[in-house]
Amino acid sequence: MSDVADAPDVESDVVTEAGPGAGGGHSSVEVFSFGEEATRAVAAIPALERMNERAARLLRQRIEPISRRKLRIHAEPISVDEFENWKSEQPEFTSIGLYRFPPLKGGIVISIEPELVVRLVDAYYGGSGIHGERVVKEFAPTEERLLTRLSEALVETLTEVWSEVLPIKAQLTSRETSTAYLGLGGADDRVAVARLYVILGNEKPGRIDVVYPVASLRAVESQLAAKSNDDGGANAGEWKQRLRSALDDVRLQARCVLARPTLSISELLSLKPGDVIPITKPAMVPLLVAGRQIALGTIGEQDGRAALKVEKIEPRRLIP
Repeated sequence: MSDVADAPDVESDVVTEAGPGAGGGHSSVEVFSFGEEATRAVAAIPALERMNERAARLLRQRIEPISRRKLRIHAEPISVDEFENWKSEQPEFTSIGLYRFPPLKGGIVISIEPELVVRLVDAYYGGSGIHGERVVKEFAPTEERLLTRLSEALVETLTEVWSEVLPIKAQLTSRETSTAYLGLGGADDRVAVARLYVILGNEKPGRIDVVYPVASLRAVESQLAAKSNDDGGANAGEWKQRLRSALDDVRLQARCVLARPTLSISELLSLKPGDVIPITKPAMVPLLVAGRQIALGTIGEQDGRAALKVEKIEPRRLIP
């Protein structure tokens, strides 16, 4: 009888220790804040930003043959937000691809601004790449074909930059034109957005977003963090490649000299509207950059505009 009466003492001690009025100082109860893991900083972000910068350099090399135009690609810092917030920023009509990205779980989303596709098509067929302010509501067949090539180039680029961390094999699962049909996770799930801006000349940049679920990145956080630490010791060859890629985007003013007529001071001072200065058109004209002749070519016409066809490249000389 006494044994049965003594049994609740153990349970009573546990309740007393966990209760608000407990006087003992040896409680084993630990405080846990639900949701703390979701808001913890993502250690993979620095590595993801370096990978995004490298993707910008590689993607430019793959897109220029598609657009037939020199362009620039700018990598934005990685942003982390709720998936629903990212969806609300997207236009009503856009290009969205959902990909499996093993060994990452949950897949990734690639979003391409539709105006960028239209500009690239215009540039491909010899236009200026200017699209104007018209809102794109559907893709023409030629735009669909270029979009496919652009998406393939982007996936190929992502596979290459991720291969330094993990062997990735991307697989397209669906393609949509609205975020309303997009399933990547819950509305409150956090995502990391790797954003690239593609710039043709002086036109408005076109946006490309690669969206990674934060939960998927946490699974490979240690590998990405290790990659981030390794980037500090880049070898000389890698630095040369980075420097060369950066210099590729530097713009220089080039000019052609059609003629160099000679005038006396008296002729120069007596010039008036309607006077004609005779010149002799040379067979080939020089192409000058920063005062140096780098090529010779013939003057012609292309797409209704004057053009220079390069006939001879001058031997490269080191700058003294």
